[in-house]
Amino acid sequence: MAIKTQGDEPGRGSDDAVRFGRRVDSSDNRVRMTEAVVVIELRKNYGAVEAVRGVTFEIARGECFGLLGPNGAGKTTTIEILEGLLHPTSGQARVLGRRWGADDDEIRERLGVCLQQTVLSPKLEVHETVELFRSFYRAGRAPADMIAEVGLTEKAHARVGALSGGQRQRLAVACALIGDPELLFLDEPTTGLDPQSRRQVWDIVNEFKSRGRTALLTTHYMDEAERLCDRVAVIDHGRIIAQGSPDELIHSLGGDHVVEISVGDNGSSRLDAGRLTDLPAVRAVHQEVGVWSLAVTEPHVAIPALLDHLRDDSHELLRLTTRHASLEDVFVALTGRHLRDE
Repeated sequence: MAIKTQGDEPGRGSDDAVRFGRRVDSSDNRVRMTEAVVVIELRKNYGAVEAVRGVTFEIARGECFGLLGPNGAGKTTTIEILEGLLHPTSGQARVLGRRWGADDDEIRERLGVCLQQTVLSPKLEVHETVELFRSFYRAGRAPADMIAEVGLTEKAHARVGALSGGQRQRLAVACALIGDPELLFLDEPTTGLDPQSRRQVWDIVNEFKSRGRTALLTTHYMDEAERLCDRVAVIDHGRIIAQGSPDELIHSLGGDHVVEISVGDNGSSRLDAGRLTDLPAVRAVHQEVGVWSLAVTEPHVAIPALLDHLRDDSHELLRLTTRHASLEDVFVALTGRHLRDE
């Protein structure tokens, strides 16, 4: 499948980054005010291990940007550098036009951070926890209003240790938002949550976005990225391998729909990927154990031709399903594996 990756375009070197008509010149570090985050050739090594390997991207003010990839891909390391928790081995990173190491106090006043695992005191009550975090900032939101925004008013006097997992995560997000940040970092914010709790966190993030604020989200849930992110970067083994809006990346597959089939083994010749690709409206074919996935532009054209092909070659059709293509399909096309395989 033809998907344009970070290194496919001529003229893009390690000294600059170009995304959607915006350029950052690393020679004089001039950064336009439209960018909330600028990252150029960021690297982080732990001894011989390269956790982040030349990552480059920008985040415009007012957008939600997603870093997508499996566990160990380099997402958390990248975001922790931007949060000021880690020092990069090399490369450049600017946050809200400032640099860690020179403007630390100013950056912290303008950030909200929700870590992958936020440990809060179990003996404090919800309102005490939010009030504590509010005290860290010169300005910010009213604690009662923040508690109401995340749907915890009825739990305001409950101890943190008595909250459910979803309630604790909403409290963690409230603590990240209490300073009324310009930029919000969310590192795997819904990992381990039930579907209802995940959607509650999504609603909070969407409310934050509706106020024109900027968010950086790391996740390995592709549906979460499609729901929340304006643009995404797919990261694998420490490198960004594709970047664009969810729709752009899905369209790059060549078809907006996926047809999946399983066939029986009756001694006839095996299915041939080349012949399947030649069928009308089929743009790409991917094979996994027991399943063939076809990216198609028009299912009503591709499916009759596919059924005719199977019948002519005496293949027994065991299963046929259709669905819209997703970012998961993009990841499979780029890497040859599913995120769940990780």
